[in-house]
Amino acid sequence: MEDNRVKEMLREKVEQIEAVLKIYLPAEEGYQKKVIEAMNYSLMAGGKRLRPMLMQETYKLFGGSGQVIRPFMAAIEMIHTYSLVHDDLPAMDDDEYRRGRKTTHVVYGEAFGILAGDGLLNYAFETALTALEDPDVDAARVGKALSVLARKAGIYGMIGGQTADIEAEDQATPLTGKQLLFIHEKKTAALIQAAMMVGAILAGASEEAVSKIEKCAYNIGIAFQIQDDILDVIGDSKELGKPVGSDEKNHKQTFVTLNGLEQSRKEVALLSEEAVAILTEVEGENTFLTQLILTLIDRRK
Repeated sequence: MEDNRVKEMLREKVEQIEAVLKIYLPAEEGYQKKVIEAMNYSLMAGGKRLRPMLMQETYKLFGGSGQVIRPFMAAIEMIHTYSLVHDDLPAMDDDEYRRGRKTTHVVYGEAFGILAGDGLLNYAFETALTALEDPDVDAARVGKALSVLARKAGIYGMIGGQTADIEAEDQATPLTGKQLLFIHEKKTAALIQAAMMVGAILAGASEEAVSKIEKCAYNIGIAFQIQDDILDVIGDSKELGKPVGSDEKNHKQTFVTLNGLEQSRKEVALLSEEAVAILTEVEGENTFLTQLILTLIDRRK
């Protein structure tokens, strides 16, 4: 697939996802209006929309064609966004810019930054549960998808990874490779796993196929995080839409600090290639999904 065509398709799919998100935005009204404004400001701040895109494409890969996927697409982007809102807080990374504009706590204040994150997390599950309003959906699949989403976002997934990441900042001894891999797996890969696994589950994929997708998504998530670490060293803040050098500022050890730029780049390529190899084992049209994964190798923002 030609590079220009891939970029065009990415733009089209991001626009489609933005339209889905707008369907599920809560109305900015009532005494809780301000927190809802902060939630919507955060959610509609742009971005790659990678997780809902991976969810949708995996759903299609396994033959999914209904609308049940839409509330889950919105839900996973809400969960991802809440994690960014909290990550930017003074108690965490204390970042002023995200996706090219002021972070939520800078615009609305720290208290509403906390509440907006809390609101997005709770509203994500309210949104996903609306899938059950359709009498024709497979309730068992929806329940299984919800279980995966909750676990991968919680203490055994993303929150667990964030916990280990914060504790590592004050660790007297250097981070081990095992610790770093745990942080990357839970903090970043877990939500990507959730995205692709939910897509497969809702489409009716077998348990064996879902397990393969979980491994594929693990590779994508680790590769994505390593590339993020690389960009924090060599990236351009204007292109990225956020400050570079934040890992160094916060004394964070990363794959790059432990292994160097050259080895980090090789690892991104290897993980991405392995992920693509897993996809080839699945019957179905995966051209765009494959290309989406490969773009992780060369992304600059």
